Amino acid sequence: MAKSSVPYDVVVVGAGAAGIGIGVVLQELGVKRFVILERHQVGASFSRWPQEMHLITPSFPSHGFGLLDLNAVTRQTSPAIAFRREHVNGQQYAEYLQRVASHFDLPIHTGIDVKSVEPLLGGGFALHTDLGQLRSQFVIWAAGEYQYPRTHTFPGAEHCLHNSQVPSWTELKGDDFIVIGGYESGMDAAANLVTLGKTVRVLDRSSAWADPDTDPSIALSPYTAQRLEMVYRTGRLDLVGNAAVEAVKPVPGGYAVYSEYQKWVTAHPPILCTGFDTSLKLIAPLFDWSEGHAALTDNDESTLTPGLFVVGPSVRHGDLIFCFIYKFRQRFAVVASAIATRLRLDTTPLETYRREGLFLDDLSCCDNDCVC
Repeated sequence: MAKSSVPYDVVVVGAGAAGIGIGVVLQELGVKRFVILERHQVGASFSRWPQEMHLITPSFPSHGFGLLDLNAVTRQTSPAIAFRREHVNGQQYAEYLQRVASHFDLPIHTGIDVKSVEPLLGGGFALHTDLGQLRSQFVIWAAGEYQYPRTHTFPGAEHCLHNSQVPSWTELKGDDFIVIGGYESGMDAAANLVTLGKTVRVLDRSSAWADPDTDPSIALSPYTAQRLEMVYRTGRLDLVGNAAVEAVKPVPGGYAVYSEYQKWVTAHPPILCTGFDTSLKLIAPLFDWSEGHAALTDNDESTLTPGLFVVGPSVRHGDLIFCFIYKFRQRFAVVASAIATRLRLDTTPLETYRREGLFLDDLSCCDNDCVC
């Protein structure tokens, strides 16, 4: 993409699930001057998942009955139909996103790294990239989190291997492993290693596997809980709760992992499954922050910087966490509606989104409890 100062109405940063999803909505609303910028390629974060990692939310060809596939980012598409799989892996999901982008002919420019976003006096933004500067009236931040692993959570963490650095669990040599972190990525690592015949000890500060919460943004998903139950029966999985790791140190023959009162030794680098930082840290000064989360308006717009919107897993409203695709896709139409209204575009096309449960603007109805 050549250097340009031609103003856009909207620039979307990121071409993952959130960027592709919001791009389709903008296009259906008739936004003409918009572009999606991507540092790598469409769906890049998913393509870098370990080969054995799958989406924990199930895909099913149910849109013919009025129910959208849980992993679809837009209407009338389905990873289940595309791959005939209930739980697609990262490489397959990246291909699904690429197919959607191609079908809708979205204006995507890859190989562009957005370095900073600068609000301009009088409105609008300057986006500083490695290929020059762009100007836009609105910015939608749709960058993901997978590219920002938490690798410095305690002293000695540099001696560990973060799960995002593993191309395939088959590449790890050895028989005994320690996994630090007991939420989804930790259980995925443990399940795959045990399936390969390894012995695994999982250390977690809060015993995530025992959390009774019904929200999979907080507790283990049913898919993961089922896998955990199966591998636990092998006798090669040890779950250690209330074990807050304080340090990892090299010792003769391997590594020592320390909590306040306990010590474990392993011959191989411990595996860090400590999650990821929000990509919003790259533009942190443009938000008010509370308890580590960016403050957003009811339209997912920065409370500090008008015109800057967020879509994707970094969206939070109080106790509501929009970290899964089936959650954050419900907010695409909310953001698009706010922008289209200011651009004086007809928002009637969004009524279809509302009928299909893709226009969640009433957060008071969000409740994951069930009577049975």
